[in-house]
Amino acid sequence: MTNDEIIYHLEQKGVKSTINRILVMKTLMECHHPVTLSYLEQELGTMDKSSIFRVLSLFLEHDVVHAFEDGQGILNYEVCEHSGLCDMSDAHIHFYCEKCKKTICLNEISIHELNLPEGYTCHSLSFVVKGLCPKCQK
Repeated sequence: MTNDEIIYHLEQKGVKSTINRILVMKTLMECHHPVTLSYLEQELGTMDKSSIFRVLSLFLEHDVVHAFEDGQGILNYEVCEHSGLCDMSDAHIHFYCEKCKKTICLNEISIHELNLPEGYTCHSLSFVVKGLCPKCQK
């Protein structure tokens, strides 16, 4: 994805583009899988952890990214594919391999919004399956 496409995507979400925001977004999009703050810190060696965290926090507020806990207390971030507000239709299951420590999106298995009792509102939904990936089972 080009910088112009990233800028357009951020604008669709109501986020003004800056160099740091473009760098974080480009890195997230190139990964094609959920990543942690630590991973982004390693990939973006020129940007400090607090700057990356501020960008991710802003992205979460504007539905640019989704975050979920991987079962070990670590947040993972992935790009929201929708333009504008997210409607939860892209919620899916994630698989955490206990051997190689990778988190994989299982996009083909979607999670539908729950029918919560009256007065409850769902803002996010996460489902993580833990086990061994096919590569680690060999």
